[in-house]
Amino acid sequence: MLNSFHPGELWLDNQDVHINAHGGGVIFHEGKYYWYGEHKIGGSNGNSAHVGVHVYSSSDLYNWQDEGIALPISEDPDSEICKWSVIERPKVIYNSKTQKFVMWFHLELKGQGYHAARTGLAVADSPTGPFQYIKSMRPNAGHWPLNVTPEQQDPESIQRTIEQADKFFGGHSIKHEDYNILGAHFSGGQMSRDMNLFVDDDGCAYHIYSSEHNATLHISKLTDDYLDHQGIYTRNFPFRWMEAAAIFKRKGKYYFIASGCTGWDPNTARSAVADSILGPWTELGNPCVGVNPQNNMGPELTFGAQSTDVFQVNGKEDCYIAMFDIWKPKNAIDGRYVWLPITFTDEDSFEIKWQTSWSI
Repeated sequence: MLNSFHPGELWLDNQDVHINAHGGGVIFHEGKYYWYGEHKIGGSNGNSAHVGVHVYSSSDLYNWQDEGIALPISEDPDSEICKWSVIERPKVIYNSKTQKFVMWFHLELKGQGYHAARTGLAVADSPTGPFQYIKSMRPNAGHWPLNVTPEQQDPESIQRTIEQADKFFGGHSIKHEDYNILGAHFSGGQMSRDMNLFVDDDGCAYHIYSSEHNATLHISKLTDDYLDHQGIYTRNFPFRWMEAAAIFKRKGKYYFIASGCTGWDPNTARSAVADSILGPWTELGNPCVGVNPQNNMGPELTFGAQSTDVFQVNGKEDCYIAMFDIWKPKNAIDGRYVWLPITFTDEDSFEIKWQTSWSI
């Protein structure tokens, strides 16, 4: 039995198998924690979906029991979640009104690379599933963000951008600033890639996702049942190319962690703080401190990892854990997990220090 965390090392479940829950997130429900993530297979093929979303349970966060596949891929080759689709960053939240567990994830359709840029939705009665796939969409079709500008609503710039649609990509580019990507996607819905979910103290839930070809982050309010978007959203960090976002709340303030867009390769983490989840956000810089001795990667490369989620330990007021993935794209199943505690340095700022082993 484990009684401490060992970031970056193999993390075995109750069957002595390395935990298979990549790009995931953790929730607490009725005395147990549940960890959801992408189930990978060996080799580079593991970067596509072949099994589904895995779920594990734990009472202490150190020792995890394999609860099986929460959302299996479909055997129907025409299904949106069939084999060879891309199912990334699954997150689950519980709706106390409907008593349903709601899963959202980044979905790319089979054979389309990363061009679909959709978000998928599944629902279950139990935290371990099985989750029933409902639909996919691009968020907020026909809705402008709260902070839209007149220039973004200009019909000529919208048409000009639509005509250039096949020339954009999800990497860093000055070209994005010269076109109206928001307006071009107004009718069909905004792009949604790397994503997360957040439930506020009042029970309102939000969908956070990289949009506009990854150039800008959107934060969108969900309906009361958490099954759709309300059409209330904001554009945040425009042209900062952020992905792998995670949001948490402490003492009335909202905190944000994300990475840059460099594919599977690690980069420098970013952080931010806000008085409202919809912004405006103030960037704080890189929160990481120290060096991972396993790969000699320091804060400039986020210990060789990338953020995926932050959660608060139940019953501990100031104990937050930041979850990261060390990706292994050539052998996806060997991806490692880095869980580290967050230390608050003052009213607004925080640090995430490397620790070879630590306990709550």
